[in-house]
Amino acid sequence: MCAVTQRLSMSDPAARELADIFRLMGDASRLRIILACMERPICVGDIARATKLSPSLVSHHLRLLRGARVLRGLRAGRQVFYAAADDHVRHMIRDMVAHVGEPREEPAPGRGRSKAERLRR
Repeated sequence: MCAVTQRLSMSDPAARELADIFRLMGDASRLRIILACMERPICVGDIARATKLSPSLVSHHLRLLRGARVLRGLRAGRQVFYAAADDHVRHMIRDMVAHVGEPREEPAPGRGRSKAERLRR
């Protein structure tokens, strides 16, 4: 039996909120928008150019990501710049980018690919 040092748990409403955040980040366009906002605050036009999306589509996605507290808007005069909402978001995104960049383990002899690998094809 393995020892559990800390048990993670959350209320049903918190679990639903977290699931909604992961669902939002499951869209490739939204994920690219989040990545564009990771290093420094950036305006809608620059996000649109970096992601090759229209400014109106970027604005739509930003509204959803702000509502989920993934990104925050910082007003400077008439322009709004967007950045990761906090260090939790920055760490999670950086960790997941590092995770997908790690080499994959080869399946054990006699075992096929995982379901996730089969679905990617």
